[in-house]
Amino acid sequence: MDEEVGTGATPPPFRGAVHGDDLDAARDLYQAQYPGQGFRLDQLDRPFEYRYAAVGDGDVSLRTSEFHGSARGTADVAPEYVVSWLVEGRGTVDVGRDEVELRPLVPRIAPTRAYSFDFADYRQRLVHVSAAHLERLATERGDVTSGPVTFFHAAPVGEAALRRWRAVLSETTPVLLDLAAPPLLRAEADRRLALAVLETFPHEAGQASAVALALGAPVAPGARRLALAVEYLHAHAHEPIGVADVARAADLSVRGLQVALQRALDVSPTVLLRQIRLDRVHADLSVATPETATVGGVARRWGFSHLGRFSASYHERFGEHPSVTLRS
Repeated sequence: MDEEVGTGATPPPFRGAVHGDDLDAARDLYQAQYPGQGFRLDQLDRPFEYRYAAVGDGDVSLRTSEFHGSARGTADVAPEYVVSWLVEGRGTVDVGRDEVELRPLVPRIAPTRAYSFDFADYRQRLVHVSAAHLERLATERGDVTSGPVTFFHAAPVGEAALRRWRAVLSETTPVLLDLAAPPLLRAEADRRLALAVLETFPHEAGQASAVALALGAPVAPGARRLALAVEYLHAHAHEPIGVADVARAADLSVRGLQVALQRALDVSPTVLLRQIRLDRVHADLSVATPETATVGGVARRWGFSHLGRFSASYHERFGEHPSVTLRS
């Protein structure tokens, strides 16, 4: 990738783009950008082509990836943190474990461990933050004492947090795109966007609890077991789990789990699980069509057998009936 290097900035800004229609060249590029194993790129039912572009500096960069084909493989742990969202197409990360199906225009953070992925015919936007930069800020905030930050990639992000993220991204993007931006201005943009990653996406934290970040509720510092319980609920919502399973995963008694959730979030484990499953139904209906799915089928897949009660709960949570979501 050709680079345009500015002067007077540390690290220096760069801009580059690569595009083509050769599968081998694309494989070499993506393996260099996202080291891993078992990369498999295939042509689908239209001519293969790809485009990859990046602009920014060594601390924070904005990237776009467009790929007319399918891409599968396993990404290794890398010295950076990546937030991405689809503009179009299909993508699933952490296949076979804590799977997350990416939704158009909804940012998610990549797993902070090795993970499998499966993408097809997609256009994607990404924000890369170097590990050194983000971890330094996380230490300054008191999120960690030192070293890596563990993000809970499968946990949802509240709408208020997403609005803040989009606002910071909108305000910092012009600076990151400008290779001639003054160094101090660029450094401040890098800092703001990296902090927005920490403030938006649930992670194992000290002063900023993952539960608070995930659900937008104030939770006392050090609530690690409660964070584990919430993470377990999100990761296993598709399974027939009970309160005892959640308590055991978090090393809490059933009563201890109930009390902790009630104090922190004013919900019971059962209610929180139902809310998570409603969110999954909403996500599925949002990307489906009446030709490919039914409200009843999606609801039953997530454990809702009484469609009348389900519809009422759905309307209360999202302000519309599930059939409206499916048709929109």
